[in-house]
Amino acid sequence: MPSAQERGMATPQFILTAGLSLLLFMAFANLIVFQYGQGVVRAALDEGVRAGAPLGAVPDDCRDRVDSFIQDLLGGEMGRGVDAECGVNGSLVIASATVHFEGWVIPDWDFDLSATAVKETLP
Repeated sequence: MPSAQERGMATPQFILTAGLSLLLFMAFANLIVFQYGQGVVRAALDEGVRAGAPLGAVPDDCRDRVDSFIQDLLGGEMGRGVDAECGVNGSLVIASATVHFEGWVIPDWDFDLSATAVKETLP
């Protein structure tokens, strides 16, 4: 039987272990959210170049599709961290994005993505 001085000795270790476990869980959750955000930006750029590729489409069509896609799937603070551009370079429609996601537990994540499609022309 423990003495009066030994009672509660496991409490600090339990609190430390539980706190570290929650911190690890939050880090994994943050990584999952970052991966989701990267997938949304990749898909938005792909959708944007598809919208800008048809004959008669203008770069604003691409930009509107990218913005709409990001607002629908990545609104809020994460969506504000995405700076996307669209343009036409010769026969290619190019969409690119510079992204900054702020981390909750892990460091912030910055990356660049781009997508291209061939612009349709008359035969």
